[in-house]
Amino acid sequence: MEREAPPIGIFDSGVGGLSVLRAIRKELPSVDVLYFADQGHVPYGPRSVEQVRAFSEGITRFLLGLGVRLVVVACNTASAAALHHLRQTFPDVPFVGMEPAVKPAAEQTQTGVVGVLATPATFQGALYASVVERFATGVTLLDDTCPGLVGQIEAGELDTPKTRLILETALRPMRAKGIDTVVLGCTHYPFVIPVIQQIVGPQVRVIDPAPAVARQVARLLGALNDEPVPFAKHPVGVKGTGSSGSSLRFFTSGEREHFLDLLPQLLGESGLVETVTWSGGEPTLAA
Repeated sequence: MEREAPPIGIFDSGVGGLSVLRAIRKELPSVDVLYFADQGHVPYGPRSVEQVRAFSEGITRFLLGLGVRLVVVACNTASAAALHHLRQTFPDVPFVGMEPAVKPAAEQTQTGVVGVLATPATFQGALYASVVERFATGVTLLDDTCPGLVGQIEAGELDTPKTRLILETALRPMRAKGIDTVVLGCTHYPFVIPVIQQIVGPQVRVIDPAPAVARQVARLLGALNDEPVPFAKHPVGVKGTGSSGSSLRFFTSGEREHFLDLLPQLLGESGLVETVTWSGGEPTLAA
């Protein structure tokens, strides 16, 4: 009999991490999940490294206090700014972060020209620089920060004239320079893959890193199934049952009703959504 996988925590600045959750649900449909959307601070991209680290540490403490034993940093900006810090601060906690999928893009490109869409913080971070140095030798990378795109996706505007204009402004110059691959370096961006594909054409491959992240979560959970959960202060139990029968529980520091409305559109299922407030640098459940 298959053993029940332990609960995991996932966080992002907003709804982008739902693209990672969607892949995890496909890979591990029986796993209980707590998802934290820090929509009160979205987007993380323009914020300082120190701010993103503080938010990430606070959210991690919140999730660990509710009983998770593994944390997915489902945000490229937070991974770039805070993943190393989190691993140092919580050495007994397994973390899975986001890394721009430059390696598979560099291995598979035929033209030698790859487009990368990500936030400014991701492009400026040491993680991206390291990935480029290790894997992109001999490949031309064309970068764009797609200003305003995260906000459009947070609003649920996945295929509107404004969203298309943002993507066309980024992608058409890349297409003219011969890209055959597009790397999505922000977890929000997979939700507009259909629009991206329409702009660049079917011959250009679009790489969504979420399935690889889900496989890594599955590998780590397989090694953790027999270990106790030492972090929980107030274990959550089972609340907000998803369509597969496992537990889905969501937290947002933004508008609860708006987040609840986006879940069916972006995730294809829903669950319990609770409001969180920030106080003294720590998130707490609203009364």
